[in-house]
Amino acid sequence: MMLGLKHFMLLAIMLFGTGAIAVLVRRNMLVVLMGVELMLNASNLLLIAAARYHASMDGQLLAFFSMTVAAAEVAVGLALVVLLVRRHGSSHIDRIKYFRH
Repeated sequence: MMLGLKHFMLLAIMLFGTGAIAVLVRRNMLVVLMGVELMLNASNLLLIAAARYHASMDGQLLAFFSMTVAAAEVAVGLALVVLLVRRHGSSHIDRIKYFRH
């Protein structure tokens, strides 16, 4: 059985949905960041599958640039998480006080 574009689209939709649920439901900052990464990887999978289906390198090139942006986003996001955990003592989103009085 050959895997077609529909199979990859279904997998990308399931991955994106899982990431969106993780972002919307969970309250741990690390889980939220993992959900965002899962959504980015789902979009990369769809870009590469569509590029392969249309015999073009455009989607693969765009996915490569998206991966570099995702790597920078992870570095900045993890640095912010470490800073907030040091300052507030928790990685739970609801326990962070945004303003000091």
